This record gives sequence, structure tokens and C-alpha cells, in this order.
Amino acid sequence: MQATGNGVICPRIEVDLAKIEYNTRALVTLLSGRGIDVTGVTKATLGSPEVARAMIAGGVSRLGDSRLENLEALRHAGIQTPLTLLRSPTPDQAERAVASANISQVSELDVVKALSVAAGRRGVVHCLVLMVELGDLREGVMPGDVLDVARRISLTPHVTLAGLGTNLACRAGVVPSADNMGELSALATLIEARLGLHLPLVSGGNSANLAWALVAPAGRINDLRLGESILLGCDPLTRIPLSGLHTDAFTLVVPVIESLAKPTVPRGATGETAFGVATPMGERGTIIQTIAAIGRQDVDPDGLTPPQGISVLAASSDHLVLETQQRQAPGTEIRFGLDYSALLRAMTSPFVTTTFVTTTRQPLSDSHSPIATL
Repeated sequence: MQATGNGVICPRIEVDLAKIEYNTRALVTLLSGRGIDVTGVTKATLGSPEVARAMIAGGVSRLGDSRLENLEALRHAGIQTPLTLLRSPTPDQAERAVASANISQVSELDVVKALSVAAGRRGVVHCLVLMVELGDLREGVMPGDVLDVARRISLTPHVTLAGLGTNLACRAGVVPSADNMGELSALATLIEARLGLHLPLVSGGNSANLAWALVAPAGRINDLRLGESILLGCDPLTRIPLSGLHTDAFTLVVPVIESLAKPTVPRGATGETAFGVATPMGERGTIIQTIAAIGRQDVDPDGLTPPQGISVLAASSDHLVLETQQRQAPGTEIRFGLDYSALLRAMTSPFVTTTFVTTTRQPLSDSHSPIATL
């Protein structure tokens, strides 16, 4: 990281906490009318306590993160809201999981046993959400095995089966639908009827569930784990902005280190680049090629939206190559929008600092409801 001419550290991400709070409240309000609570997911922000507090102010019922380190950071920051570990721990992480999370998502009985031992040592009962595989082929037990695994969990001391969950649209892009959400609801009802249990939590998925959740009967689904829709104000299935939500809560600011007139076609024999085969470059004469001080080590360049009049040409480990209409003086700051992939990588880079701003909050307006675009 380096200071620009005005002394501000760069590259940096500017986070508008008021916009995150606003997006959270808008989605919480809409989903509450469907009987669905929101778990605010902080993993794309490296478990930022500031972002977590904005989500809490917006009305989330719980916070969730896939990394124990992030949950521990939230607890260390004094966050008391219930926390969910969204990725199953390994058995050797059980002690940390029980210490920092109220709920763990699980799919393996060996992990359940380890969490049971850890909870027994601490004299607590740890809540579990059993993940079910409903087509996206990431985590979860197969539907035909759910009843047996649930029975085994129910017989394990120091843990309690708090509910079922599933995850879609992450690995294979399977769309949440009335069919797969209905199947999850039916499994919850089956477990209660056969095992005499009460499952207070049925978590239907992530931000990709919004199109389904806002128009279809919810069934037993009473929780969604929302990250991208809150943070970036868009639908992950289409990346289309949700009407009425802020899409610019995060801005990546990067300084220029070079801006010179250069040809558009390389000179000399070419082979593979540092990151594989180069994209073919057509002859366009001489352009203003500007380099910004960031690269693939810090951000996904394909997920950046540059200002009007600037385009991203390429990126190496530490250089972002741009085409600009005019020369840019070294130290000039260029501001980029980010998609989820770019945000996730930039927030976890030790070379990108994070700053927080809070703008004036906007009132929720029915005429700008996110449901309009779904």
C-alpha cells in the first residue's frame, strides 16, 4: 500500500456502511412479509465488524461466515448477535467452532462427533444445521440419507439438530425453485414426524433464492443467508441490479503508476503469459496505456467496472493495464466498481486497505422495492 499525493492510502476499498444498512433493511423488510428471516453473510468482507454492525442495524437475525477466523474476529469485536459457521469445520476445528459459533452447518457424522466432544468439554449444547444436497453438487447429504443422519444426530449428546439447510447456485448454478425448496420443506416435516423433533430453522439458501422467495410460497423455509444481495444490491443468478438497492456500497480506488502512449500490438515472438495464453490484440495504432498499482494477486480484474472512458486491457500479478482517453499523472486515483469475485479477493488482500464512510440514510420506498426486478 502507498500514500497518494493527498496522503490517503491506496489502493483501498471505500465501504459505505449506510448503503449496506439500507440494503439490509430493505431485504429484511421484504422477506419478513414472507415469514423468512435473514442471516447476514460477512465472508466477502473478511468478517468485517463494521459491516456486521451495519447488517445488525438493518435487522438481520443472525450473522454467518464460512471462516472461523472471521467469526472469531466478530466475537473479539464484541458482536453478540448469534453466529453461524457456514462451512463445516474439520474435526480438529471443533473446539474453535463451538467457542465462536452458535450454529454449525454440518454433513459428516465424524464432524458431529467432534463438535459433540467439544461442546461437552465446554458444558454447552451446540446447534447444528444438517446440509442437504439438492442438485448443485457442493456440500450436503443426499436426500435419501437425511432421515438416518438426523436420527444419529438426535442421539448424539451435547449437540442438537436445529434445522436443515441447502445451498444452490454456487458450484453448478442450479436455480432455487418451487421443486427443490418444496423438497427441503418436505424433509423437515418428515424428520419432525418420524423422530418427534422440532426443527426451528430451515435455511433455503443464499442471495440466489430471492427470485423464488419473493414470489413463491415459502413452505417451511424461514431463513436465507444473504451476502451478495446486501453488499452489492444485485441478483447473483443474473448479476442484474435489484431495483431500489444500492449497487455502489464498495468502491476500489487505485493509483496510477504509469500512463504513456504505446502501440496496441506486441513486438517480437510471443508465448504464454504469466497467466496462460494471451488474449489476441488487434492493431489499433497508438493508444494511451495506463497502469494502475494493483493486479491479480489483489483482485479479479474481470470483476472490475472502470469509469466511463476507461477500459481494462489486461492484468498481471501487480499491474492493471488500462486504456484511457488522456494521459493520467502518476498518483491519480481511478475508482472502480466491483462484482462479488473482485470484492472477495480485494477485501482479503493484505495489500488493499479498507476505509469506511457513512452517507445519509435513505428511507425505504415501496415504489423502489427490489421485488420489481424479480
